[in-house]
Amino acid sequence: MGIFVKVDPKLVIFSSFNGKAYSDNPKYIFEYMKDDVNYANYHYIWGVKHTQDISGAKTVKFNSLTYYYYLSKAKYWVFNAKMAPYYYKKKSQVYLQTWHGTPLKRLAHDIVDNGATYYRSKQSYKQMLKSYDADSQHWDYLIASSPFSCQAFSTAFAFPKDKMLKVGYPRVDYLVNADQAKIIDLKIKYHLPLDKKVILYAPTWRDQSFDNHGYKFELDVDFYQWQSALADDTIVLFKPHYLISNQYQCPEELRNFVYLMTATEDINDAYLMSDVLVTDYSSVFFDYAVLKRPIYFYMYDFDYYEQELRGFYLDLQANLPNDIVKTEQALLAQLKTNEFDFERLSAFNQKFNPWHDGLSCAKTVKEVFNES
Repeated sequence: MGIFVKVDPKLVIFSSFNGKAYSDNPKYIFEYMKDDVNYANYHYIWGVKHTQDISGAKTVKFNSLTYYYYLSKAKYWVFNAKMAPYYYKKKSQVYLQTWHGTPLKRLAHDIVDNGATYYRSKQSYKQMLKSYDADSQHWDYLIASSPFSCQAFSTAFAFPKDKMLKVGYPRVDYLVNADQAKIIDLKIKYHLPLDKKVILYAPTWRDQSFDNHGYKFELDVDFYQWQSALADDTIVLFKPHYLISNQYQCPEELRNFVYLMTATEDINDAYLMSDVLVTDYSSVFFDYAVLKRPIYFYMYDFDYYEQELRGFYLDLQANLPNDIVKTEQALLAQLKTNEFDFERLSAFNQKFNPWHDGLSCAKTVKEVFNES
């Protein structure tokens, strides 16, 4: 069908996390374009897995026939994750790959072949690399959020640096440009108390933990202990990773202490509403660092994760903006003391976040769509 559909030069198709959510860099690029008079005559398509209304765009079911029709018709593709190897892109179409995070865990060609299989499909090492290469050969642009990302992506994806947009992530504009009034509005929207300290707990998924429905998260914290150890003026905002298929059920007696955000809700909102981040191997801390707020790393399975799974780009002990803790008791002790080295965080930002100036959307759109 695709080769017979004429390309519309004013049509853009977006998808985030293969249709799982209206979020991340594609969301913020879309919202910037929607509000810019230079693109008033553009039309926008969003591929989504679940029915939802997106103001200013037509939504279609991800991977449906209608979706593939618009994939063939749209001049511009804007995606943030690896897409299917059978996507056919015409020479006249433009593919902007925003990616979805600064890489902490090794990716694609940077993963050492140790005979393991990858993902729920149990791909071999060669199959895994082929799946990345099949997509990246279509990329016209790839966003790099920092000099570090630029180097990592060039080796991981075998992608030339001169085709990367060295502009920072569009989604981080939202964090850089937010004010206190925005934070209050968000807390009201998500029904969080306005007078309490908010600890955001945002762990990642584990490569080896999955079932037929997707990746599973096995909660390795005891929120009862957190409630007992932390002051009465503190609550926890729990935000699972977008890949997690199972849902945490909060016990009734913790309902006024643990507040849940669904995996598909925009984590940018969680960043702004929180005063502190607790995470593990998730790359969320790269974005969160621009807020200049404390970050704590709870890595109870660090030794296994480092040696048995994908490995890291960073020397975690030396490069993270805080020390690693491996026990819940040590984590709670850190949270209770409120001690944090902000100079260390500043040095981290200088290395990993130098391009986040609040103008990433504008720079990306001007370069890719070239209308102004």
